[in-house]
Amino acid sequence: MTVGTTWSGRDDRSAVEEGGGNGAHAVVAEHLPRARSAWNCARALLTADPLQAHYSWSPSLSARLAELVDSTSFDVIHVEHLRGARYGLALATGTRQHGSRHPPVFWDSVDCISSLFRRAWQQSESRRVRLAARLELRRTERYEGRMLRRFDHVLVTSDADRRDLLALAERQDAHGPVGRVDVLPNGVDLEYFTPADRPRQPMTLVVTGKMSYHANATAVIRFVTAVMPAVWATWPETRLMIVGKDPPREVVRLGDASGWSPASNPHALTGARAGRRVVVTGTVDDIRPFLRCATLAIAPIQYGVGIQNKVLEALACGTPVVATREATSALAAQPGRDLIVVETPGELARAIGTLLGDADRQRQLGLAGRTFVERHHSWAGAAARLAEIYVEAIG
Repeated sequence: MTVGTTWSGRDDRSAVEEGGGNGAHAVVAEHLPRARSAWNCARALLTADPLQAHYSWSPSLSARLAELVDSTSFDVIHVEHLRGARYGLALATGTRQHGSRHPPVFWDSVDCISSLFRRAWQQSESRRVRLAARLELRRTERYEGRMLRRFDHVLVTSDADRRDLLALAERQDAHGPVGRVDVLPNGVDLEYFTPADRPRQPMTLVVTGKMSYHANATAVIRFVTAVMPAVWATWPETRLMIVGKDPPREVVRLGDASGWSPASNPHALTGARAGRRVVVTGTVDDIRPFLRCATLAIAPIQYGVGIQNKVLEALACGTPVVATREATSALAAQPGRDLIVVETPGELARAIGTLLGDADRQRQLGLAGRTFVERHHSWAGAAARLAEIYVEAIG
């Protein structure tokens, strides 16, 4: 396997070098300075394309990949996300010009980004995010709709995203067939995310996710302001841990653990810090200890698309999950058996309060959630399904 990518910062470069040292695959990488990405976006404003489609563009990487495809025998080409679509278009054009000896090109859109922008425009707590989503919405709708006619093979993580993408393609006045769109759900590493081997901390809630992501930031702000007061009214000793990298100022202000430095072990928050109701950790070395020690994992997502990995990771750790409908709409989990699903802030507060007082129910949900991901979201199962889709395309 050969991986093509760009890198910008020091962490990106370290990941590229680490991946290149793995004998299982080779890495073709090009430096993409953030200034170049900003220039790409500025130029995209003069086109009808979304900024995302140009953000990661590197002509030198595209040229290297084209040369590699011409000189090497690959079975398939798999291009990831809206930011990678332009590379896929270039490679797909090249394969058609060179004939049938070149491999099929898959565009893995992951999610329908147009749907995400539409919901962010309507619901985000950030005015900047709402404006950016509004700017990108129409451009992204047109672009994603076109991509379904430019690629013969498209992948998404959920049925809902598949329906949304197909609707965008059908709305356009365009010629040519729409490519095949297959659903390939996300998986979770079941050997890495495992249940706790020590007692959980009582009255402890955890919310996880990359906090710089606008949907996560909106979710935790509304959760703390609209839900937690009702929880504290019944269970005043309840503590909330907000765990995830790069929280914006609005999220940091939610915490009352000022001066606390991030750690990998949430048990370090006991003692003098135990009286604090909300802890915003920022970046942590390992998210698993936080999931394993929590009484409940909360997924209060107000808007989003695709499968929420934060839910899969919590379920894999055997942590009982209480989630909004938006956080679980792409899952086949059974509400009430595998996890608790709610519609409103009031329902969310009541569900948390009920579970905090019911240790037996907590254990039942933890076991059922782990069983669910083992059956439906293992990486081995996802890889096997992807291999089937590849074989069908090659054949």
